[in-house]
Amino acid sequence: MILTLTPDIERALTDQARRLGTTPERLAIDSLRERFSMIAAQAPPQDTAETMADLLREHIGVLHSGEHVPGGARMSENSGQKFAAGLMEQHRRKE
Repeated sequence: MILTLTPDIERALTDQARRLGTTPERLAIDSLRERFSMIAAQAPPQDTAETMADLLREHIGVLHSGEHVPGGARMSENSGQKFAAGLMEQHRRKE
């Protein structure tokens, strides 16, 4: 982006940058960042597509299986084998 400054703003920016020991460009960028960072932080994200983790973020990690199964269900152990066994059992029931 290229901004065209009016002569009075350019003069003020140059004078202030000289007083602060910086460049007019750095002073302009820092000033704009300070001015608009709050607005940018409050703006909704541009990409509204959510991942499954985004949709479930308030629910992930909320349940502890020990609250429902004595000693805990240990649901993340051998999950691939448990899934395969469940599919096999489902297949057997359909036969």
